[in-house]
Amino acid sequence: MKKPMIIFCTVLLSTLQSCGIYSFTGANVGEAETFQVNFFQNNADLVEPGIDRAFTQSLQELIQNQTRLSLVNNNGDLIFEGEIVEYYISPMSATAQSTAAQNRLTIGINVRYYNTLVPEQDFERRFSFFYDYPANVQLVGANLQTALDEIYNRITQDVFNAALSNW
Repeated sequence: MKKPMIIFCTVLLSTLQSCGIYSFTGANVGEAETFQVNFFQNNADLVEPGIDRAFTQSLQELIQNQTRLSLVNNNGDLIFEGEIVEYYISPMSATAQSTAAQNRLTIGINVRYYNTLVPEQDFERRFSFFYDYPANVQLVGANLQTALDEIYNRITQDVFNAALSNW
């Protein structure tokens, strides 16, 4: 009974050991050691204070948490920059009284990614996501924070996947 378990553990360890640059997050950073995330300026028509700083920090934290890269302020091997280009609320569904039953907050972000070690991987792309909420709810305080957290989680993961995942 113990012999099959020892064989299994040996095979498992040798398999994982042979996958030297494999990451459980799917990140492929190649030879890169550093990254930088420049401030994402809010250029949307409707300006919500603080979302530019919060998005920038969310992207920094995601990359730090899912890679071995070190965050630097300049001369990073991988560079993320861009701007918030869209922030708006629109009605999504109506009631029998022709009023909104549900609203949608949408945020769009233009991202430029530069890989200084492999320039062929550079891109400029727009990412967006939304959060639906009842029309009778004010999107302030904790409600706004919940919406922003959900949107940032999705957009930052999409940016991460586009830049660093080869799935």
